[in-house]
Amino acid sequence: MKFRRKQRENVDINLASLIDVVFILLLFFVVTTTFTRQTQLRVDLPEAVSGSPAEDQEVKQLDIAISADGVFSVNNQLLEKNDLNSLMEALQKESGGDTKMPLSISADGKTQHQAVITAMDAAGKLGFSHLRMSTVEAVSQP
Repeated sequence: MKFRRKQRENVDINLASLIDVVFILLLFFVVTTTFTRQTQLRVDLPEAVSGSPAEDQEVKQLDIAISADGVFSVNNQLLEKNDLNSLMEALQKESGGDTKMPLSISADGKTQHQAVITAMDAAGKLGFSHLRMSTVEAVSQP
């Protein structure tokens, strides 16, 4: 028995609508993507070899101490106001305009985060690049 073969029709797939959908998706992803540029202050944390690092007495250093209440002191001199401008003035006065000096921030463990950020902001606005956060070594419990 001999079967007749039917003529096959050529099936064409219309790709125009698929290309349109791909371009619309591409446009959607380009428009909804956000690019953020983050700026950050460089922080060099001190390293402890055997407990406490040896301090270099020859190099002058600035020290910002922040109490638990958010009171600032620059090189053991209390500030009258606890705002950004007075902290910047005190840092400018103590450094004499030398922004290459190392700056250390010592904050109480219960200090509000905003007070530490204010100190870092003052240092950043004045152009200090050598910033250290002072910590103590944690005691391990048995």
